Amino acid sequence: MKLISLQTRRLALLAISLLTLSATLCYAADENGSFRIMSYNVCNGKGLDKKTDYQRTADVIKSENPDVCAIQELDYKTKRSNGVDVLAELAKFTDMFPSYGPAIDYQGGKYGIGILSKEKPIKVEYFPLPGREEQRCLLMVEFEKYVFCCSHWSLTPEDRVLSVPIVTNKMKERNKPVFVCGDFNASPNEETIKDLSKDWTVLSNGEFTFPANKPSVRIDYICVADPTGKTSPADWLKAIKKATVVHEPVASDHRPITVELDPTIFD
Repeated sequence: MKLISLQTRRLALLAISLLTLSATLCYAADENGSFRIMSYNVCNGKGLDKKTDYQRTADVIKSENPDVCAIQELDYKTKRSNGVDVLAELAKFTDMFPSYGPAIDYQGGKYGIGILSKEKPIKVEYFPLPGREEQRCLLMVEFEKYVFCCSHWSLTPEDRVLSVPIVTNKMKERNKPVFVCGDFNASPNEETIKDLSKDWTVLSNGEFTFPANKPSVRIDYICVADPTGKTSPADWLKAIKKATVVHEPVASDHRPITVELDPTIFD
């Protein structure tokens, strides 16, 4: 009886091990089954409840598990933010690599945009964009298979229209697919987005993104272009597995947006 009992225990342990291994493999397959992009205007970590909570902002990002995330409205060591490097805080909480693009000097520090990525960047560049109420910029971060850009465009329509050819020309200088994401401060029927759509494919869905508590306009976008011509707009649209406006009504004044792509699009 003791021998049977020992064999039974061994079989039970083996079954548990196999189930654990199976669950682990399924999880890994799910994790590797999509390339996840996110864009989020985080309002410098300040929510609609007037509380500044970097951990909360990071938790929103972590919950979507993006491979790369474009972030707008970030202080770097300003008086307003008590000398905190906000992107560095978000990077610490999410365990991702930070890349920062300062747009203006502000209160003893900087104010601008950033990118968080699971993959370590090969190259980081940023370029000025028009903005008569405040200077704007384009942050370009290169990775092995793609270039990822973050931007936050002007409140002035004329400046937004002028930003499109600048961003598009920077894209055409690259030799791999380029994503541009961010708060473009323009709805889909405006000249800005119509001009952008001539060379870029909008991947994010058409739901409203602002204000976060009761969205009534769509001003946040995830777009892609391939200057090599290897992939077409139709290829990218076919590669979309899911496009979402995340239901997060408090952590910022914008809702985050995500797109999941079939990673074989890069092969």
